[in-house]
Amino acid sequence: MEQLLNLLESNARLTNKELAVMLGKTEEEIAEQIKIYEDTGVIKGYKTMIDKHKVDSESVTALIEIKVHPKLGQGFDDIAERIAQLEEVESIYLMSGGFDLAVMVTDKSFHEVAMFVAKRLSPLEGVISTATHFILRKYKDQNVFFTDNYTDDRGTISL
Repeated sequence: MEQLLNLLESNARLTNKELAVMLGKTEEEIAEQIKIYEDTGVIKGYKTMIDKHKVDSESVTALIEIKVHPKLGQGFDDIAERIAQLEEVESIYLMSGGFDLAVMVTDKSFHEVAMFVAKRLSPLEGVISTATHFILRKYKDQNVFFTDNYTDDRGTISL
């Protein structure tokens, strides 16, 4: 049923009837498999992607890189879980490179992001340093284009 997951990931609005036709299954089989995926945590949720610049130009998105001191026996998990509990944090990732963790903060003002970093994130035990980057324009996110004039100009190739 990996095909079902791929279809749902590309368009979560497909109905069970549409999915059943695409996969050659019954609506009941599709509904049952989706319920299993939801109950076992394979499907974590469904989310609408909104172009915030078309409805609210005051909010920003920030990518915050964090260098931390991992705890003996727990690695990065303890500090990552504490940061993940902060209400401002939308996403958090363990990463390679010059920083250990990356955090996404969205729908906040510049001032709110600055105060979050200065007063809530940086003082946490284990946080060594941070670097905040503000997203100036979103062109594509999770395979969805955010530009109105996108056209596929790759052309056709025939052999």
